[in-house]
Amino acid sequence: MSTARTTELTLSARANGYVALTKPDVSFLVLITTAAGYYMGVRGPVAWPHMLHAVFGTMLIAAGTAALNHYIERESDRHMRRTALRPLPSGVLQPREALIFGVALAIAGAVDLYVAAGALASGLGVATCLSYLLAYTPLKKRTVWATFVGAFPGAIPPMIGWVAATGSLDRGAWILFGILFVWQFPHFHAISWMYREDYARAGIMMLPVVDREGTRTFRQIILYAVALVGMSLLPAILGLAGVLYFFGALVTSTALVQVCLWAASNKTNARAKWLMHATVLHIPLLLGLMVYDKLPR
Repeated sequence: MSTARTTELTLSARANGYVALTKPDVSFLVLITTAAGYYMGVRGPVAWPHMLHAVFGTMLIAAGTAALNHYIERESDRHMRRTALRPLPSGVLQPREALIFGVALAIAGAVDLYVAAGALASGLGVATCLSYLLAYTPLKKRTVWATFVGAFPGAIPPMIGWVAATGSLDRGAWILFGILFVWQFPHFHAISWMYREDYARAGIMMLPVVDREGTRTFRQIILYAVALVGMSLLPAILGLAGVLYFFGALVTSTALVQVCLWAASNKTNARAKWLMHATVLHIPLLLGLMVYDKLPR
């Protein structure tokens, strides 16, 4: 292989490595939840450039947080099959590069949010980053409660969108926070069950690592899914969305409970994977219905 071709492949691998550091799947979730929060919060016509600016700033913070998480967990990632080929364990990028990249993205996102949406939105973004990196990440090796702690920063993006649109943290922001907060437990417990052996090798204390039979894990999955039914109806009950959303949320959230019960009846990795896919489908569908059936404010 020629030197030029080798250099081209190296540059391509490094570019792909930087993209992978941002965890695009997580960043996409941040995009849709932040945009939904903004749209639900805004009164009157949507200022689309302003909304895109706020969403972009939030995504930058999320991407920077993801890159810094790669940096912090690089040694743990070496021990897990699903993460061993990430940019740092594989040697595609060096730790210092990930650190600089992550810090730069997070700072740029905080500044962008401050300019676009003010101090409160920017402060929420910074709080998301710091609580994820300084609380959730280190707790993963100490206690199964890490998932509960991590659900807080995970549920903040729609609040950032709401604050960017309204300038305040009122009832609607907290409803969106609550929906995303409880949704995370069926989602992450399904993933944790699928990769429990990997987590055990890395010394990460996800609930399925200590709950070998899955009794506690799937009990929590079902209880939080049931709670999600109630939480998902609140936007209609409290006047943020209409009748179409109410019945759509009732059907989709109840269907998710049924998938949880089905997965719990035979705790295989295959059923956990189906559950994970169901949660990934559920949240954009729910938010899409909410946005479509938003009531004037």
